[in-house]
Amino acid sequence: MDTHLKIGISSCLLGENVRYDGGNRLDWFAVGTLARFVEFVPVCPEVELGLGVPREPMHLVGNPAEPRLVTKLTRVDHTDRMRIWAKGRVKELEAEGLSGFIFKSRSPSSGMKRVKVLRDRGVTERTGTGLFARAFMEHFPLVPAEDDEGLHDPAVRENFIESIFVLAAWRNLVQGPITRGALIDFHTRHELLLRSHGVKHYGPLSKLIATIEEHPVQSLCERYQFRLLQALKSKITAPRNTKVLIRCLSYLRKDLTEDEKRELMSVVEDYRQGRLPLLLPVALIAHFAYRYDQGYLKQQYYLHRDPLELRLRSHA
Repeated sequence: MDTHLKIGISSCLLGENVRYDGGNRLDWFAVGTLARFVEFVPVCPEVELGLGVPREPMHLVGNPAEPRLVTKLTRVDHTDRMRIWAKGRVKELEAEGLSGFIFKSRSPSSGMKRVKVLRDRGVTERTGTGLFARAFMEHFPLVPAEDDEGLHDPAVRENFIESIFVLAAWRNLVQGPITRGALIDFHTRHELLLRSHGVKHYGPLSKLIATIEEHPVQSLCERYQFRLLQALKSKITAPRNTKVLIRCLSYLRKDLTEDEKRELMSVVEDYRQGRLPLLLPVALIAHFAYRYDQGYLKQQYYLHRDPLELRLRSHA
């Protein structure tokens, strides 16, 4: 990998003993696998706010849209302090150039979804968002974000990891002076991947590239980045992948033998039916692309994207 990635992460997921009970929530995927390819930027809102370890546990109370962060026993309200701190912390994180963030699930400060909120008369709802997580996602609305529970779902994990790699590659591209040719090359190499996120997103990006001579490069890059990040937030599905795989076949149709065509179509159909993981048709198409020197497919990030060690695309 020649792309440098920085990922924000809740400190407890790295095994740091910063939780209210003095423990941690070490995440083995993050520490044992993903850490080989990214640099983590740990954040623990409660410790960085100045609260001790161990400390009295807190929860969200009141209106889920604007909850208060209150200690469970003594009812100390830390809401205003946390919001002020979070506003400053996300500004600091701008300098890190984060390509994503992994939050601790269900945390009143760091949970990005389904956090418990205590309503009136003791009624509890799982509809809240932790105060720091909310501040981060509002400040960086298009930066890929997920929690540790979500990353245990193979499809969610794949979408998140793909997004952080593509965003990091884009940022590497625009770090220095960028040419129209470089932008066209980036778009071309990611064409099939963008199609896998849906025509709704791929179409506007292609139209933007088609008018590349009509806009200043800097303005074009800003518009392209916005639409790119919107596309990456759209989940990849099996039907969308199947359309992309069939499109790959169209590039190889003149080269493949009849037996190879049948073999490839059979593998694609088995994937569509949920009998095979995506890894197999992708690997077979990549194999044929190199065998027959199919230049367009050979350069596609969709076919050669993530390190094998991440074990992506391996679930049926």
